[in-house]
Amino acid sequence: MSQTIIFAVIALSGIGIFAALILYFVAQKFKVVEDPRIDLVSDALPGANCGGCGYAGCRNFAEQIVKTESLEGLNCPVGGSKTMKTVGNIMGLQATESEPTVAVVRCNGSKANASTKTMYQGANSCLYAQMVFSGESGCSFGCLGLGDCVESCLFDAIHINPETGLPVVDEEKCTACSACVKACPRSIIELRQKGAKDRRVFVSCVNKEKGAVAKKNCTVACIGCGICAKTCPFDAITVENNLAYIDFEKCKLCRKCVEVCPTGAILEVNFPAKKKVETNNEIENTEQIVS
Repeated sequence: MSQTIIFAVIALSGIGIFAALILYFVAQKFKVVEDPRIDLVSDALPGANCGGCGYAGCRNFAEQIVKTESLEGLNCPVGGSKTMKTVGNIMGLQATESEPTVAVVRCNGSKANASTKTMYQGANSCLYAQMVFSGESGCSFGCLGLGDCVESCLFDAIHINPETGLPVVDEEKCTACSACVKACPRSIIELRQKGAKDRRVFVSCVNKEKGAVAKKNCTVACIGCGICAKTCPFDAITVENNLAYIDFEKCKLCRKCVEVCPTGAILEVNFPAKKKVETNNEIENTEQIVS
């Protein structure tokens, strides 16, 4: 009896050793050796996994950089130029400086500017409302204000203003990951260059309806009159489908378009308040009153 047990143990041990050897040789045959630079690049990235770079996560982004041996067309919006410079040092490549960008909400159809005509009672989702509803103001291009952009933001950088009903971007927290841009079913949010001293000029409207219809639903809608385009000395404004658009790469922030816009659809951000300049007539009138 004891011999039977001993033979059984020996046989099972032999089978186990044989199987282990097979597994070892198979593992050696098909093992994948990963480039150690992937770990270095991945560690240098912020680890936000926001997808703003165009890849599923920071690890995938690192793998792509190492695979292509190039930084051309690749950028980490969260880490910015500083992170890309670090990655470039790891890879022995020259990182291209990129202008920082920020999310901009291109709709000014607040409760005051776009009065409520209908009420929406349904799922609290912009995506759902977009399919069944034009909007409480009647503007089928305007912000629905249900906060899909807020839900998408991993950095707590965008919130709905309860007074206006519109999203507000916290520029200090915004990493330009573009999650809110993708989440907005009406393409109202756009990434634009932050600009010198964080100053920007943009058309805060995406309505493509004809002027009278657009103005009927929102007092600050772009009516596509084209006065801004004719005024711009830098050829930075185009008008297409009844809607003006300012190319932020051409815009020199002169603000002449802001002054001539008849509806106030063009906004200027982070500029100091303008000093009131008295005209000659005003000065003369003032002198007459004083005398």
